Amino acid sequence: MVDDRFLDHKLNDRRLQDAFRRLRLPEGKTDFCSNDYLGIATNGLLEEEGRSLAHGSTGSRLLAGNYPLIEETERVLAAFHQAEAGLLFNSGYDANLGVLSCIPQRGDIILYDSLSHASLRDGIRLSFGTAFSFAHNDVAELEKRLAGVRGEEEVSDGDGKAGGGNIFVVTESVFSMDGDLAPLDEIVALCQRYSAQLILDEAHGTGIIGPAGEGLAQARGWHRECFARIHTFGKAVGCHGAIVLGSSRLRDYLINFSRAFIYTTALPPASVQAIAAAYELFPHLHDERRRLQQLIDRFQQAPIGYARLQSNTPIQVVIVPGNAEVRALAERLQQAGLDIRPILYPTVPRGGERLRIVIHSFNTPDELNRLTALLQQRQ
Repeated sequence: MVDDRFLDHKLNDRRLQDAFRRLRLPEGKTDFCSNDYLGIATNGLLEEEGRSLAHGSTGSRLLAGNYPLIEETERVLAAFHQAEAGLLFNSGYDANLGVLSCIPQRGDIILYDSLSHASLRDGIRLSFGTAFSFAHNDVAELEKRLAGVRGEEEVSDGDGKAGGGNIFVVTESVFSMDGDLAPLDEIVALCQRYSAQLILDEAHGTGIIGPAGEGLAQARGWHRECFARIHTFGKAVGCHGAIVLGSSRLRDYLINFSRAFIYTTALPPASVQAIAAAYELFPHLHDERRRLQQLIDRFQQAPIGYARLQSNTPIQVVIVPGNAEVRALAERLQQAGLDIRPILYPTVPRGGERLRIVIHSFNTPDELNRLTALLQQRQ
């Protein structure tokens, strides 16, 4: 089980300074703190015939932007994902940045998969921790890193010097550019063995992996071994925003120290309503997930004229080395009525230029056949 008591050190400092932040709900008082300067949100001026078109949230959640719906939605999502608590962020980027930038401290080590998303890497850059990458999905290299860090700490402790910092392992459940899964069973086992904290970005696993689209950690039964899970809503969930799941202590810590949460206007009620509605919908889309998997299998089995990566997810990758070459192939597919975009160097390494093909449950077998037929024709 995750031991996150190390968060108490800074939380208790805040309490001692009488500076501990808590979210508050509106209490019907006269508003002298929100940013709703013209009363558009407060007075419902964007409502038409009783139907809400949009609502502003009026400010940061620590000022005037907190409201019952957003807290209730956090509780519902945390329960669905079998977490003690959750905290909504305005986007997956904000959530990853907000978690990684504030939690690792000086003396802490961050080990991250080399293909981790830019938002994770940006958060790591802003943290006080020392970071090292490990080769993509390479558990042997990850173990070498973990063993090296723990060995150095034992030496430092033996010399009477400060040591024993936290180790954070950062990875994704489904990688956005390769479409493959993290070897989560092995990574969890290593985190347990070396007392490391696992931070898992479930952006592309949410809605797709597991019987109800609950994500890889829950599907594999490892959700309680994750220090933090980040589920974002801009992919399969079909709306916007993200939630960070973990302990109540983690939630308190983020409310107090995550600048990406503290210093931004809260999601408006219309967005939170969309998130809540999506979570009522996507867990029950069993037929769609089944149809999607059938199309993925069909694409993987179809012969094409290019190398491709093995992927059991909606993200399918066809390797076409060279920016000019992959652009030309993408243009040919566009002219045939297929909206497929090239991924160019330097977004991916030179020689790894590719088509990133995303398969959907609403694609038809005929559309897939047309795509694979075109990919058989090398030019």
